[in-house]
Amino acid sequence: MTVRNSDRFVTSYNRIDQLMKEVIGTQDHLAFFRLIDLAKRKNAIIRRYEADLREYGDLRNAIVHNRTSTEYAIAEPHEDVVLRMEEIEAALAKPITVGSMFQTKVTTFQRTDSLSYALSVIKDKKYNQFPVYNGNDFQGLITPVGITMWMASTVDSESFSRKKATLGEILAHENNRENHQFISQHASVYEALEIFKAAITRGKRLEALLITEDGKPNKKLIGIVTPMSMMKVK
Repeated sequence: MTVRNSDRFVTSYNRIDQLMKEVIGTQDHLAFFRLIDLAKRKNAIIRRYEADLREYGDLRNAIVHNRTSTEYAIAEPHEDVVLRMEEIEAALAKPITVGSMFQTKVTTFQRTDSLSYALSVIKDKKYNQFPVYNGNDFQGLITPVGITMWMASTVDSESFSRKKATLGEILAHENNRENHQFISQHASVYEALEIFKAAITRGKRLEALLITEDGKPNKKLIGIVTPMSMMKVK
């Protein structure tokens, strides 16, 4: 038996309704649009798909409220609409997290490491960001901008040396010491995208989101998200 698009659409709608209730922590009956209003405060996925959900809420009402029998629906959604609804459902049911997409073995540096060593890592692994620690304490993120600023300030100095310069010295030349933010491995990729966009709105540029188990800087670094890597997110 062929399943109609209207049936698939309404089924997905009902599942999304339940998923939004789980987001806000209630089982009370609430209107679909009210659920959107409440859930979007807590969930980046709802915020990303808000416009679609509101449009599809109207479509669902047209299908269900105007149905004259169980066999007849006043409207049959297009296949692409049904697929979009099911895509939203899947995104909510099994969120793509930054941990699942970007977790990797991260090379970290100590503030006593030489710039020469860091540059050799750039050459070998094509890194552009250098998380710097003092023992287990995070100190900051060095970027090519910081390295360039250090070079500009010392190029005329007789003591200029990539081998002698430490990453601690380079870190002092990072103009934007807030060029990073820590994020939990459980955060969705859409939440990460929002963080980058919000920084731009404030006139800042984040070079990286640093992933730890719970988003705290005192935990092991397990991944890095960059603006370029976010291009993978659809």
